[in-house]
Amino acid sequence: MSNLALWSRPAWDTDRWLRDFFGPASADWYKPVTSGFNPAAEIVKDGDDAVVRLELPGVDVDKDVNVELDPSNGVSRLVIHGEHRDEHAEQKEGGRTLREIRYGSFRRSFQLPTHVTSEAIAASYDAGVLTVRVTGAYTGTQPQRIEVTK
Repeated sequence: MSNLALWSRPAWDTDRWLRDFFGPASADWYKPVTSGFNPAAEIVKDGDDAVVRLELPGVDVDKDVNVELDPSNGVSRLVIHGEHRDEHAEQKEGGRTLREIRYGSFRRSFQLPTHVTSEAIAASYDAGVLTVRVTGAYTGTQPQRIEVTK
């Protein structure tokens, strides 16, 4: 069992103050910070297939998740984006609220070999986990030895 403290941080938190003042540490410092989240991902090699799993508990995948193959700029990318909606957002009554569940939009992108087509990609959702299988993603990726002649 974990203990949760139901009070706010001290008024003078140097780390938080610096983050709020300078913004995120990235090249896009001038863009507003989104309130989204980044779902945990796992990529596993299964024979010649790549299996991508994303933790998306509580997300309605039929309405709020898109799985796409984006072949722009000569690079194929598996793009998974969507939104985890907060159905309880309107239930704001007096008092404080403790939130540990992240809501908002998300986007994850994974580079794929250029020979992968949309027909090679299949997605399923079960028990809060989105599983995307990319058939043949590792085909022809074994190093080939080249004989050196003298």
